[in-house]
Amino acid sequence: MTDHDDADARLRASVLRKVLAFTFRLWRRTPLLAVACAGTMLLATLTEVFAPLYAGRIIDAAGRGDVGAAWAAFAVITALGAAMVVLRHLGWWAITPLTLKMMQDVTQEGFARVQRLSTDWHANAFSGSTVRRITRGMWALDTLNDVLLLSLLPSLTVLAGTVVLLALHWPILGLVMGVGAIAYIALTVGLATQVLAPTARLSNQWDTRIGGVLADAIGANAVVKAFGGEAREEALLAKTVAKWRKRTHRTWMAFTWAGSGQIALLWLIRLAVTGVALWLWMRGQASAGDMAYVITSYLVLNGYLRDIGMHIHQLQRSVNEMEELVQLHQEPLGVPDQTGAQPIQVRHGAIRFDDVTFHYAGQERPLFRNLDVAIPAGQRVGLVGRSGSGKTSFVKLVQRLYDVDDGRVMIDGQDVAHATQASLRRQVAIV
Repeated sequence: MTDHDDADARLRASVLRKVLAFTFRLWRRTPLLAVACAGTMLLATLTEVFAPLYAGRIIDAAGRGDVGAAWAAFAVITALGAAMVVLRHLGWWAITPLTLKMMQDVTQEGFARVQRLSTDWHANAFSGSTVRRITRGMWALDTLNDVLLLSLLPSLTVLAGTVVLLALHWPILGLVMGVGAIAYIALTVGLATQVLAPTARLSNQWDTRIGGVLADAIGANAVVKAFGGEAREEALLAKTVAKWRKRTHRTWMAFTWAGSGQIALLWLIRLAVTGVALWLWMRGQASAGDMAYVITSYLVLNGYLRDIGMHIHQLQRSVNEMEELVQLHQEPLGVPDQTGAQPIQVRHGAIRFDDVTFHYAGQERPLFRNLDVAIPAGQRVGLVGRSGSGKTSFVKLVQRLYDVDDGRVMIDGQDVAHATQASLRRQVAIV
């Protein structure tokens, strides 16, 4: 593995950890709903582990002519089916308010955070792309909840339970099915993390760019019309869509090849399990009912294995689509409130810059050095100077859109650095 591949693998693992940690924090806000959802679905899938066993007992009882035993096994299957229906209903009932609450929270909190990010961040971010990051991540969270709570965990439970039950009867059959299942899961995880995740990440980035180009061109349509720039905007969109199409085609083809490989492996596992079952029957170690049990168990397991493959792909895709939302929630606020900040009380409006030094990030030369300015309350002041001399920056420092490097900016004798952002912005406006 090259250093580039190793770094890419670490990046994917880091993204997965961040997205899952983000989701777990949301679950902890409503822990009872999360536990109820996962627990009921887990119990519901366990019923499918035992149903094939009693189906085999019905066949053996019928072969012996034991009507009572056949009906007893049938009664157990009926009870298992009823339990599965009730438990699944409870699981779906629990996940509805859980997911809606989580989607509502990430949307509102994402919007609140965007409003409080720095002016530099907003100057370098397309509004359309930002909207796309929030809405796509919101719906990806819905998929992630379904995969983790309703699908993947129950599927793994059925897999483990079926393999254990078979191994208790016929160790070699349990071994074959267990090895086959592990190989299938390993193949699926490898494809999802090493092949599908990188291509999906690139196509998602270009999908975000399309949203940005569309939203900003439409939002600035009056300016576009004024300068006759329609053709230029259409050419820009066409170029972006062409790149998106190329990336998305690569992603979809990767999913196609991955799916074909998984289906081929499932057929190999099916042939191996059926062959071993026939061999056990020929040696007199399995009855007709046992054969029915094994084949039915594998059919159930085969369905869940295919589901696991689909769930892992959905997990990978939802993680990719939530990545940008999680990054947004982790984006540091431009100028956060200091510890112990208090609401500012502006009564007169006197402004003073007291020995202020300030420079923008990435610039060595200060824009202001030891600046002292006093503007009495009620006085009108005009700022005149060449472009880049600091006129707009002066006003932004009054509103504390940036923190000064040294000195103080005060309104009515109150240092704006010690005021809460909300109170300052409500009373000091920039038009």
